[in-house]
Amino acid sequence: MIRVIRHCRENYRRLRLGTRLALGMGVLSLVVFAVVGAALSMYMRDYLERQLSDQMKLVQISQSKDVVDYGSVQGKPYYGWYTASYKVSGSAPVLREPADVPRDSGELLATAATLRASGTDPVLRTARIDGEAYRLRACEVETGVVLVTAAPMDDIENTMDQLITVQVVAFALALLGLVIFGRAVLRRGLRPLSDMAHTARGITSHDFTDSARLPVRADRGSGGPEVEELRTAFNTMLEHIDDSLAVRTEAEQRLRRFVADASHELRTPLMSVRGYADLFQYAAANEPGERDKHLARLRAEAARMGILLDDLLLLARLDAAQIETPLRQEAADLVELAAQAADAFRAGHPAHPLTLTAAPKELPLRLDPLRIRQVLDNLLTNAAVHTPAGTPVSVDVSVEAGHAVVRVADAGPGIPAADQDRVFDRFYRVDKARSRDRGGSGLGLAVALSLVRAHGGTLDLTSGPGTTAFTLRIPLDRTDRPPHG
Repeated sequence: MIRVIRHCRENYRRLRLGTRLALGMGVLSLVVFAVVGAALSMYMRDYLERQLSDQMKLVQISQSKDVVDYGSVQGKPYYGWYTASYKVSGSAPVLREPADVPRDSGELLATAATLRASGTDPVLRTARIDGEAYRLRACEVETGVVLVTAAPMDDIENTMDQLITVQVVAFALALLGLVIFGRAVLRRGLRPLSDMAHTARGITSHDFTDSARLPVRADRGSGGPEVEELRTAFNTMLEHIDDSLAVRTEAEQRLRRFVADASHELRTPLMSVRGYADLFQYAAANEPGERDKHLARLRAEAARMGILLDDLLLLARLDAAQIETPLRQEAADLVELAAQAADAFRAGHPAHPLTLTAAPKELPLRLDPLRIRQVLDNLLTNAAVHTPAGTPVSVDVSVEAGHAVVRVADAGPGIPAADQDRVFDRFYRVDKARSRDRGGSGLGLAVALSLVRAHGGTLDLTSGPGTTAFTLRIPLDRTDRPPHG
């Protein structure tokens, strides 16, 4: 038995949701039909028995006159009915003759005894006489005389059998129709869920290697507010997955480009170091001047490679600011930092005239002075490297809308519009033909942007023919700001 129940349970679990809901609805309907049918049958039987009791009461009223006048009932009211009068003045009821009673009249005698013992008038009960159901009614006609009438209940039983048959057939047809049509309605209502399942299967078979976009969505359709809410949530989830995959793909592509560019940038000085080392080996036995020249080149390439590695390490630390904070903030004057950067620029690039304008004489901020100085040096060096000799450069320090603003501008040829969106990318150069000795590694602006963002600020570019300007903005109130923005 347990094995059969377990087998039925496993088969039920394999059914589709629509079939399971239809079966559940059928079982619930069957319970409802059973309750309604039982209540209706009980009410109908009680109604028919009351009708029969009222009919027996009217018959006994007319029979009571015969018992009073003649001592017994003279006629039989209906076919199959029994009537008897009993004298109950003694210890036991005594049948008065003549009487119309069945062969086994014990139930009629018992009914008369019940009235005598209980004192209730009338007494109604149901009993079986000669194997048939009868309704018995006893009433006291006069003192010491009880009239008992027994009416067959064949009509009631037949009526109840017909009613139950009609109910069973009607409920069975209704249940069958409810299951069939209910399953069809449920299947139609659950079709959007099937469509979403088909969409999910399409997602599992999609190749995310080359494309991060999901080509499928759950289409709109019927199903009601709940299904529409589920569909909306499903599509929103797909959009979120799309965005996450797009970000991941873009990050992977940027990582590949970064690794390739870094490998290329490091390979150049390494090859130079190797070449100069070979030349030094052969030139070591020659005159000292040739040897010193090769040593100087080796030191220069090693220094250049060290700067490149320092920039890469700084960018990595800035990208992982949640793990470590590469800033050492303290109170510093931004105007003084700009003046120091300007003096260093004039000393290193005398061919570019520089003007410094500062609206406030002092601009105290809480920042990392070494890193902000590095940003200013990178911006000024970028202006000197990418403009011809004699190009004027300017540095303006001001306060605008709660921000400290430093604007580094030059009057050079400008940056092409196609390159302006990528000048802050790592290892990107506007002039692809520029030599690395003069053009740098392409990390200066990327480092400057990361450092400014680490201070919670912004670095913007505006460029056109005859002018290029980088605008640095740092919030004046930095007391509640995190060290990495």
